[in-house]
Parts: sequence; C-alpha cells; structure tokens
Amino acid sequence: MVNWSELPDLGAVALLACAFASVARRNQTPISGLWLTGWVLIALHFAAFMFLLAPGIWGTLAVIVGLASLIAAGILFMWASVPYRRENSSRLILVSLLVTNTLYVVLNTVAPTADWALKPAAALFGGLPLAISLAYLHKFNHPLRWTVVVLYSALSMFLLIFQNRPGNGADLAMNGVLFTVYFGCTIHFCSMYRRATAGAFITIAGFLAWAFVFVVAPIMYSLFPAIQIESEVWNLPKFVVAVGMILLLLEDQIEHNKYLALHDDLTGLPNRRLFQDRLASALERARRTEAQTALLVIDLDRFKEVNDTLGHHVGDLLLQRIGTIFSIRVRRSDTVARTGGDEFSVILEEPTSREDALHVGHSLIQLLNEPLQLGEHTVRVGASVGIAIFPEDAPDLETLCIAADLRMYDVKHGSGELSDRSTKAIRSPQPAIHFRAEAPDGLPRAAGFLN
Repeated sequence: MVNWSELPDLGAVALLACAFASVARRNQTPISGLWLTGWVLIALHFAAFMFLLAPGIWGTLAVIVGLASLIAAGILFMWASVPYRRENSSRLILVSLLVTNTLYVVLNTVAPTADWALKPAAALFGGLPLAISLAYLHKFNHPLRWTVVVLYSALSMFLLIFQNRPGNGADLAMNGVLFTVYFGCTIHFCSMYRRATAGAFITIAGFLAWAFVFVVAPIMYSLFPAIQIESEVWNLPKFVVAVGMILLLLEDQIEHNKYLALHDDLTGLPNRRLFQDRLASALERARRTEAQTALLVIDLDRFKEVNDTLGHHVGDLLLQRIGTIFSIRVRRSDTVARTGGDEFSVILEEPTSREDALHVGHSLIQLLNEPLQLGEHTVRVGASVGIAIFPEDAPDLETLCIAADLRMYDVKHGSGELSDRSTKAIRSPQPAIHFRAEAPDGLPRAAGFLN
C-alpha cells in the first residue's frame, strides 16, 4: 500500500535537489558534493516513507531505509562542516556514527523490546567517538571534536534511560537520535559559517528548527492530541535548510568571482587592479601621516628562456614559486602583486624608508640568485628592480609607477657593471636606486645605478 500523501514532499525535495545540483555544478567542492549526497538521501527518505503502510517485511524495510537515510544525510551535513575532515580520526568517527546510527535504527525497528541488544547499541553512541578521540589525542585535538563526544555521550545516557519506557520508549529513543543528529548540524554550521549573511542565518535557523521538530512534535501529539498538524508543517525546516544551502553556495561563488577579479589566477597574488587600489590607499595614508611609501617593480630577466626551453608548465611553476618567495619576504602589511606576465610589484608601507626599500630589493635579488628546484628541473633566474619613493620621487600614483618602471627598464638595458662608485651610489640617499641580478653564468650578479 502506497502513502501518496508523501509524494508532494518527495517532488519538492527532488526539485530542490536538482536546483542544488545545478548550483553546486558551478562551484564543485568537497562540501557541495557532500551536501548533494545528503539531499539525495533526503529524497530517498521521502521515497521510502511512501511505503510505510506496506504489509509485512516491506513496511519494516521502508521504516529502516527512511530513518537511516534521514540520519545519514544529517551526519554528512555535519561532517561537511568539519574543518579537519582529512584527519584519519575524523573519518573513523564518521564511520562510527554511520554504523552506530544504522545499527540502532535496525534494532529499534525490528526488536524495540530487545533490551540485551539495545543497551550495548545505545552505549556505542558515546563510547566509540570517545574511544577514537582518546586514541588519537596525542596526534590531533580540536574543541569541535569534543563537542561531538559530549553530544553523543548525552544521547547514550538519554537512550539508556528512556528507550525501555513502556508505550512510547522506542519513539522517544528515535526522536532523541534524530534530534542529536540535526542539533549537531546546527553546532557545526555555526562553527563553520561565522558570517552575517542570509545564507548562513537561514541554514543555521533551519537546522535548529529541524532538530526541535523531533522535540516539539512528540510533545504536541502527547499533550494536544486533538490538534491535527499536517506533516508538511514538520517538513518545512527541511526546505528552509535547502534554500539556505543554495544561498550559501551562491554567496561562496560570488566571493570566489570577486577574488578572481582581483587576484592572479596562477599565483593567487593581487592582480594589477587590486594593486592599483592598494597603492592608491597606501599613498593616501602616507599623505595624511606625512610618511613614505616605496614601490618596487621587479621584472624577471630570463623568464622567456625558461618558457622556451622547459615549457610553459615549468614557467608557471616558476612564477608560483617566486610569488611565494616574495610574499614570505615582505611584511604582512605590505603588498606583493603580479602586475604583468613576468613582472611583480611590491608596495612597502609605513614604516619604511629608502634604506628599507634598498634592503628589501637586495634581499629579493639574492633570493632569485639561488637555484630554484621546479620538479625535475633546477632553474636560475635574474631580475631587474626599479624603486621609486613617494613623495620624493613622485607626487602621485601615476607618476610613481612611471618612475619605478623607467628605472627598472634603465637597469634592464644598462651595462650592469658593479663598481665602487655604483656601490656608494646605492648607499647614498639619492632618489633613484636600481638593482640587477642575473644567473651566475659568467654574467654580472648585481649592480647599482644612480640617476
């Protein structure tokens, strides 16, 4: 016998799952994959509940499949929000929760009065996560891990107290399991999405309402049996969560698009657009505080040779490595950007001086003199660096960039001869300071020039 009243809910969840899949396809991440799997399980839950009234073993199987699917979906939603999913102990806890919940659903449905089986199964809810957490305590520890342990230990105690209660003990136990699963989702989503957005608020509120359905509904049926509430009301939080998750994916996609618009796709560094914005802000702060800001323009000298001889893949690896090296060398308050194919720019903000810029330029050149291991290849590259100081060398952004570029090109096409005179010029407080470094193949290592 088929319960057709579940068909609208099944259709609605199926449509939401399709919409979710369409959004997730544009933002394919491990989290979106786990969420999509969870919504497929929710659809399976509704499909199975259509056959609750089937006679014999088919009705029992429908209950087991429906409840196990609903619980497994919640556990996957919760695990998707765990920041340490790659930890072996995290995977073990996931498996333990899936196994213990499924086992308890089977026992509670098939043998609700089998105390000898239900008590050990109830003890496993808290015992297994606790044992795994203690076994891996010397390798990994996290407050969220212990939240799960406490939550499921409380569930174990609840089940041991109420599961043998005459009349409604089995129902109380199952509602306790479902409440724990979706309250755990609420806690994990609160921990992961600490942001004031519509998607985060709707999803967290939906999970909280979903959890309390398993508390409020039994109370309503027990205390107010004359009040008939349609099942669609109790299912409403599921749809709220689905909408919230779709909004979260869209918000993440918007943020990702913003990031791509302002960052270089290869190195992850700020691109020219973000570089210009940050330089403008740095110059404005320097004007207000009457401080200095230094701009370094760095052009790789032999990048084309690397591309031509070793291939573009090695060239990409080289750019990524150099971006990382530069980012580590400067302060967090400074900016390293990729402003061209083989050109990088560095903004040194207050406190800085011409001597600081000179020191940073020298150190970057020394770093590029070192051989870089890129897979099977060892690469040595050179660079030409031009430095301009605001406000001494230029009064505004455009002229500062032009000054740094011109000085970099002067160095790139200069003689590159190192002498005592040029060394003294580097140390002197003159407005133009340049460096040049090339691979040690009989070519000049470094030189200073004075304009």
